[in-house]
Amino acid sequence: MPHPEENAASVATTPATQPEQHRPPAVEAAGLTHVFGSDVYAVDDVGLLVEPGEVFGLVGPDGAGKSTLIRMLATVLAPTSGDAYVLGHSVRGEARRIKPLIGYMSQQFSLYPDLTVRENLQFFADLRGVRRSEVDARIARLLEFSDLTDFSDRQTQYLSGGMKQKLALSVTLLHEPQMLFLDEPTTGVDPVSRREFWRIIATLHRQGITVFVATPYMDEAERCTTVAFMDSGAILFADSPAGLKRRVPGTLFEIESTDERAAQRAVGALPGVTNAALFGDLVRVLVADGGPGELELRRVVHSAGVNVRDVHPGRIDMEATFAYLAEQARAEAPSVEPESVEETGGDA
Repeated sequence: MPHPEENAASVATTPATQPEQHRPPAVEAAGLTHVFGSDVYAVDDVGLLVEPGEVFGLVGPDGAGKSTLIRMLATVLAPTSGDAYVLGHSVRGEARRIKPLIGYMSQQFSLYPDLTVRENLQFFADLRGVRRSEVDARIARLLEFSDLTDFSDRQTQYLSGGMKQKLALSVTLLHEPQMLFLDEPTTGVDPVSRREFWRIIATLHRQGITVFVATPYMDEAERCTTVAFMDSGAILFADSPAGLKRRVPGTLFEIESTDERAAQRAVGALPGVTNAALFGDLVRVLVADGGPGELELRRVVHSAGVNVRDVHPGRIDMEATFAYLAEQARAEAPSVEPESVEETGGDA
């Protein structure tokens, strides 16, 4: 996790105070499933364990089921089957006990644009039952915490995208939750504001708050304590960022050329190449031990009629890690034989 400035403002929160060994998991799910209509499995038999105090990152392609999973854990959407326990309470039978303990920030900005920053905070403090005697002090702390004090009288509609997200997070923190569910909170936000938002998350993490965050950005996944990859409604793998990187065998090379796609096709067919992916204007090639080296990669690309500017070793980062692991997981997934489909009465 990043370590923001030591003098960063602190927000008053009330995470569980009992000894760590007696605290239940922040999230424990088994068989968690949600089906839209009769056959669209948005989340399919998910098992999950999130320890208290983690920053748990959820990544995956659009349509993987990330938002549906978060909505079930935040008790916004009921599971079709299975169950999950959030802070020791069932999402199926104890939603009312979970709601006061968590904060949920959806992808959709839902604050009032014609109210000022302070008015939005005051309105939601009243809505969430914050004691009137505590409202002013709590709002002042949150404004300082999110660097919005100088903008407290500005109408929300005139805030930048990053400021809106920080305000939405502040609203989520008003009732001092023990756990946060954040659904792609920095999508569409500029890089500077994203870094500032994650500075705030790092501060919350140090204060013991559990954060469950979906993100499309691999640099944000790198900042989590645990990262899970979700695809087609299922979680394919989960580990620490360092643990995931250790799963990637071989050496990574980066190729700069005049035609990235042609270079990708050329090296992707080579024996010993386990993954070849486009990354901006580069082709990133993962080579198994004993596979082709720099000279062979250069020769093959050149033989395909592509001018090679450079071939050099690269660093196995989260982008390269997920490209490899996702492809491996999909390749190892069991396929359904036509006979099995017919036997269960499913549509071909």
